[in-house]
Amino acid sequence: MLEGYFAAKKRLYPQSVKGRFRKLKWILNTIFLSIYLLTPFIRFDRGENTPNQAVLIDLPNSKAYFFFLEIWPQEVFYLAGILVIAAVVLFFVTSLFGRIWCGYACFQTVWTDIFIAVERLFQGDRNTRIILDRKETFEKFWRKAATHLIWIIISLITGYSFVMYFNDALTLPQNLNLNIWGWILGVSSMTYLMAGFAREHVCTYMCPYSRFQSAMFDNNTLIISYDQKRGEPRGKWDGDINKSSGHCIDCKQCVVVCPTGIDIRNGLQMECIACGLCVDACDNVMEKIGLPKGLIRYDTMAHLLDPRPEKKFKILRPRSFYYATILALACGLMLHGLLSKPTLEISAIPDRSPVFVRLSDDSIRNGYTLKISNKTHEKKIFTLRICSKSLPADSKVQGSASLPLLTVCLDTPPSLASGSPQQDFEQILKINQPQQAILKAPEQIEVKANEVGTSKIFVILPQEIIAQNEEGRGWIEFVIRGDKEEKNVKAVFISR
Repeated sequence: MLEGYFAAKKRLYPQSVKGRFRKLKWILNTIFLSIYLLTPFIRFDRGENTPNQAVLIDLPNSKAYFFFLEIWPQEVFYLAGILVIAAVVLFFVTSLFGRIWCGYACFQTVWTDIFIAVERLFQGDRNTRIILDRKETFEKFWRKAATHLIWIIISLITGYSFVMYFNDALTLPQNLNLNIWGWILGVSSMTYLMAGFAREHVCTYMCPYSRFQSAMFDNNTLIISYDQKRGEPRGKWDGDINKSSGHCIDCKQCVVVCPTGIDIRNGLQMECIACGLCVDACDNVMEKIGLPKGLIRYDTMAHLLDPRPEKKFKILRPRSFYYATILALACGLMLHGLLSKPTLEISAIPDRSPVFVRLSDDSIRNGYTLKISNKTHEKKIFTLRICSKSLPADSKVQGSASLPLLTVCLDTPPSLASGSPQQDFEQILKINQPQQAILKAPEQIEVKANEVGTSKIFVILPQEIIAQNEEGRGWIEFVIRGDKEEKNVKAVFISR
């Protein structure tokens, strides 16, 4: 009783077809494959010490490049913005034109088209392939072997092109290693499996898009439609255009050309990818028998139910306005973010072990790791200034003034350092007017292009300053000034 539910699905043998939509698919396939294969070879000059590949995801350095756009690890929200915009565009297009993404631009569709074309080249069209599969001959062996060999070559090219987006395309042949070969073989295997064998099963069972696409449809969405009023009842063609039966002659050409194996005459179905091949097949039949084209066509449900001219497909409608508004806002926010993208970012990370150190003179030392991100393509020298928010409100020392504190850019604490740092600190303690104290740390920090400079900073406050702060903690503010911009970051100073 349950055999029908668990029966293996029969293999599909899509038949070739000629027509305007098939021609459009070949044109788009050529464009999309050319973009995929050739984009890694496009060069874009970003200056010295940076890769000149226009599109590159540089995993070792945790950066992504897309022409003028450069994304650092902490800017991953730009990628999220790009994905949001892409999703809104997809929903917008789907609400207007149905699943044309699936039918014309999806990776699965493009590569499956190529694999089916190779299959036809060596094994013939639909009927020939069906007969060939029933044989056990040497002809079947070599035709199948040639087909799979070309499939493997195409898959390897696909896998190699994929890793070029993560490595310099021009030098990749000299830098091949086991890791890269693993990715090439992995992507190649999935391409071979999905385009060669899974095919329509990916669209039907694996892709989530087919499951929720109907939520974006309405009666004015352009879909592949069968004109039931004109086509029914179906009957054999007897040469009489005025016959009582409908124009559909039940030739099933729309079924045999469908890459997912559905009968569009049963209405819109989840498996339909809106590729338009059934339209070409039906139009060819209508032309041969002298009937008007368009029995199967791109149309809206509203126009099918009410064929008045005002019910025809319209791009401008309320839903289009809503999606266009959302898309404009998303693009505007992304553009503003890119135009105001900073070239300097800093962070100060306090030491956790120990949190603070009390020196022999009762002064308190806190350690910090200062990181300066130079997002330009040239070496920069930044000026360091440190302010304190630890003083009580009635202090004569302003928060923006240089304070009686010592900062040392060393890997060892001042108390253990050889030379003058400790002596400088002792001199600072003797200053009677704190607001005139001199900052004793190196005031300039050099950071190379496209790198994050790391400096170890030790901040020491004398006992007379700390004693005025009953809370035992305050704020230290690091101020970094570059050529064109200034950044500051606060870090807590703990004294007890």
